[in-house]
Amino acid sequence: MESEVALLRARIEQECAALRLALDGFAISASHEAISARYDRLSACKAELEHFIGSQADEVMYEVYTRHLG
Repeated sequence: MESEVALLRARIEQECAALRLALDGFAISASHEAISARYDRLSACKAELEHFIGSQADEVMYEVYTRHLG
């Protein structure tokens, strides 16, 4: 279980970093569809994470999201 949680956390980190670049980085012209797709993937990761750690998934998402996106 711990390894699955670690993998999901790493995916969330990657998605948040990519989202940050889509919003503010070199890809500033990212389409609404591309940005929405990133949020959809984050939502899917959160749902998977909830399977393993329940409501603590909210805390993980908040911590990672705010670190990357403010």
